Amino acid sequence: MPIVTTPLPDLVLYARPGCGLCDEAREMLAALLDDRAARGLTAPQLREVDITADPDLERALFDRIPVVELGERRLELVTSAAKLRRLLADGLA
Repeated sequence: MPIVTTPLPDLVLYARPGCGLCDEAREMLAALLDDRAARGLTAPQLREVDITADPDLERALFDRIPVVELGERRLELVTSAAKLRRLLADGLA
């Protein structure tokens, strides 16, 4: 019987240069992903999107960044490691 693996959902951080909260969210995500990998849990690759590269995206998200998406789930104004941990746990179960 072949092994079927489900692809991991995309993990995306919407941020902009010079955003201190975005830097903190990036560091929290890196630490949480490292922790998951060390415990043998699935840990998707983080993809970062610079909202300043897309005027429509910048208008839509400027006052909400950092925004983290995992598949269909989204967190806005991410400042809590606990919320990020829950997002990863729920989205990668």
